[in-house]
Amino acid sequence: MSMIGNYRRVEKQRLDALLSDLDGLAEFLYPESEEDPSRYLDIDKSWHLIHFLLNRETWEGEWPLSAVVFGGVELGEEDMGYGPARYLRPEEVGEVASALSAIPASDLLERWNSSAIAAAEIYPGFWAGGSDDREYIRSNYESLREFFRAAALSGEAMILYVS
Repeated sequence: MSMIGNYRRVEKQRLDALLSDLDGLAEFLYPESEEDPSRYLDIDKSWHLIHFLLNRETWEGEWPLSAVVFGGVELGEEDMGYGPARYLRPEEVGEVASALSAIPASDLLERWNSSAIAAAEIYPGFWAGGSDDREYIRSNYESLREFFRAAALSGEAMILYVS
């Protein structure tokens, strides 16, 4: 089974409602039909390598780049696949978006070090560093940058989870 990085843009009022009543969280994160696909992002298996390239750490990092994948406050205790969902408040989303905007995909990919990636055992464990791998990371990273930018411009919060 694969570990997939997921993001949902959410209005602050809706986040506050979820925080006061977590019963609707799974339904919100896994709706039967998606009304607006621009509010959801799946970065597939790229999440761990994106974190590693941004932070040069396997699991840790410094704010705000550490928050791109592993940031936020746990949103209840319900397991969304690989632990509880987490959330970032709108002002935090803005800080993360600003930090991401300063790192174009080309700069991120310059940080690629296949030996360091292998030694860090970055999920899923088979990053060769060829053109296909780099394009996969570039594409997912650019989508993630744009997703955070759009959420920040709209003053939205973000829910992050690995399923």
